[in-house]
Amino acid sequence: MMPWIITGILLFLFITYLLFVPLDIVVNIAKKQYFVRIWGLAKVALEGHEKEFLRIKLNTLFTRFYFYPLRKKEKEKEKKKKIEKSSGKKQNFRSNLKRGLQLLKSFKVKKLLLDIDTGNCIQNAKLYPAFAFLNHYVGTFQVNFEGRVNVVLHLQSRPIYIIKSFINN
Repeated sequence: MMPWIITGILLFLFITYLLFVPLDIVVNIAKKQYFVRIWGLAKVALEGHEKEFLRIKLNTLFTRFYFYPLRKKEKEKEKKKKIEKSSGKKQNFRSNLKRGLQLLKSFKVKKLLLDIDTGNCIQNAKLYPAFAFLNHYVGTFQVNFEGRVNVVLHLQSRPIYIIKSFINN
């Protein structure tokens, strides 16, 4: 009886951990980092490859996997593609848009940096006052005249907030 109680408590603690663990989405163009991370469990990163255009790297607790999403499988090459007609159901665009916005609202912006050069000094000069205004309210916006383009976006949420956004919709 005692091992079942201990197993139940450990399972409850693990599920609680999964609900409240931070979920990070990071896009950093300068460092070429694009990943989704669940703290302590897994990290999924997009990265370039010499032979393939794109590869997905999955780091879990004890191991690492690589996936090549653009590579065709042998079975897919042999099969003939069948065109399936969509069913007569129309998705309600408005409700899908509302769900998407609720999902976006569940994320908090931890870091936002935009450092751009449009290549045109007149356009850069027009962006400067707008970026100066946005610096006070949203994130860090910079206009440079050196040809750099850098975007850093760090979003964070918790699975409980994401589930809550779907339930409240």
